[in-house]
Amino acid sequence: MMEKKVTWLELFYDLLFVAAVSKAGHVLLHAEHGVITFEYLLKFVLIFIPVWWAWVGQTLFINRYGQDILSHRIFLILQLLSVLIMTASLSTHFDEHYLSFFVGYIGSRAFTAIQYLTIHKSKSEHQQQAARFLGLSFIIGIVISSGSLFFDSWVRYVILYAGIAVDIILPLLGRKNLVKVPVQTHHLLERFALFTLILLGESVVSIIAVLSADHWDLNSILFTVFTSLFVIAMWWQYFDNVEKKVSKEMQTAGQAIIYGHLFIYISLSMIAASIQLLYQNLLNYEFMLAFVFGSALLYFLSTTLVFHRYRHPHLRLRPVHMVVMVGLLVAFVVVDLIYRVPGYVIMGEEMLFFLVYAKLTT
Repeated sequence: MMEKKVTWLELFYDLLFVAAVSKAGHVLLHAEHGVITFEYLLKFVLIFIPVWWAWVGQTLFINRYGQDILSHRIFLILQLLSVLIMTASLSTHFDEHYLSFFVGYIGSRAFTAIQYLTIHKSKSEHQQQAARFLGLSFIIGIVISSGSLFFDSWVRYVILYAGIAVDIILPLLGRKNLVKVPVQTHHLLERFALFTLILLGESVVSIIAVLSADHWDLNSILFTVFTSLFVIAMWWQYFDNVEKKVSKEMQTAGQAIIYGHLFIYISLSMIAASIQLLYQNLLNYEFMLAFVFGSALLYFLSTTLVFHRYRHPHLRLRPVHMVVMVGLLVAFVVVDLIYRVPGYVIMGEEMLFFLVYAKLTT
């Protein structure tokens, strides 16, 4: 099978999601009385999941069936317009922009469903069956979510996200069908790595926000240096794994990559937000420690689980490595609870954790 390459139109498609993930991440900057309230944490997740799933839907279609031909380009351009509408309507004030968000998100899903349901008959029987299954799954999710238009209270969001949940879960339940049409692992890893780069860019934006501060002293200089090094270590760890440590020839449904990256992306957004919140000292000390080190723990666990199956057997992490890494985070938290430390020390601890993780896995 010829190796599928990422097209320029796919890269252009990704550009729209730069704004979408930035809007989602900014929700985490709403600190009140020293904490990020459950309301804003929930709003972040509720905004982020449709953005991630809209991107995943089209990415997977291209991975299994996409060709750089006129009809597929037209569908991707229609997707672009839908994502543009959805991104413009992303806000913590859901009610004010609900209709435009609904049109953008459901439009994106509908175009993907149509593509699946119109797969050419020249494809193999397994390919046609998988396409019909995915197309019908998305239609079921769309129909359920469309019921939200008949309500104007919190019920509309329950119905909307019930449809999204069905849309996300059905492919997991139909894994036996999808394994018969395995993803092109090399292309899929490359696509998810490119989206990871977008999320890492949010941490770079946070560093720039710190660099733009009017007042500079030794603390702010150390904070910036430590933060820059730990973001570089994250980049090194992730992309060295993708490039050198995993088998790109494995024939799977790709679901570990797909669903595991949701948690990688959420953790990256949390890390980007934590940089600004920590520097500006907007959180109370205990909550800050939980948020900063909780973000690092989520990133470590999700990247470890995602890549474990795809790593070459002799390069897989052992249980002792897991214990060492989690123990390192726990040690940092315990020490910081006993001795109250400034922000740059916490960033220095983050830097050490990610340097150790990068060394361990690369």
